[in-house]
Amino acid sequence: MRTPLFVANWKMNKTVGDSLSFLENFRQKKWREGVEVVLCPPFTSLAPLSQALRKEDRIALGAQNCHPEASGAFTGEVSPFFLKELHCEFVIVGHSERRRLFHETGEFLAKKVEAVVGEGMSPITCVGETAEDRKAGDTWKVIERQLSEVLGRVTVTDLEKIVLAYEPVWAIGTGVTATATQAQEVHEKIRRWVSSEKGKKVADKIRILYGGSVTPEVIGHLMGEEDIDGGLVGGASLKVDSFLQIVDYR
Repeated sequence: MRTPLFVANWKMNKTVGDSLSFLENFRQKKWREGVEVVLCPPFTSLAPLSQALRKEDRIALGAQNCHPEASGAFTGEVSPFFLKELHCEFVIVGHSERRRLFHETGEFLAKKVEAVVGEGMSPITCVGETAEDRKAGDTWKVIERQLSEVLGRVTVTDLEKIVLAYEPVWAIGTGVTATATQAQEVHEKIRRWVSSEKGKKVADKIRILYGGSVTPEVIGHLMGEEDIDGGLVGGASLKVDSFLQIVDYR
């Protein structure tokens, strides 16, 4: 049985004060047992949240990005080694905004995945197609290429530490969510790909999240599908009540 995972990706939102206020309000709420919750704030809030989090909060800390090198002349970058020092457990890798806005390639993202795993953290590895790809009937072609590029060199042992996230680019920040059927179709193909490349045992264990305008209104339908194991949540994670409703889906 795969444990549902819900990741709050705040992107470039929330000051340190905002982040601490969210944590204080969220930790006072109650949500269902048997789920994992991750907060991915801006870099500036990682250290304060790391200091504020308690084991009983049942909340893990994640970063939105990293550089693959441990240290060096990379102005403005943050290494996985630094993130581990802050007790991060997860790092988002390959978000469509990183691919599109910062031109990150599959080869570069593969290095990130290896670096994150090497520091004992779990990369939340994103794949997804654009509206043009889907219209052309190339959804799986694009995703299979992304999976091969980023995970081709990952060992079976390392793959067990990885979380995958399907985020159709056409649904991110648009208010348009893939239907549960659309999402399940891709998730099932991703799991089948993992099974063929790395073995059924790993495929049965790996968690595949859905990301793309996840809201309280749609999460129950998504979580009712066999191969959807949680959500990578953007805008709806910025408010305590809406994120809580997603985590505590019915």
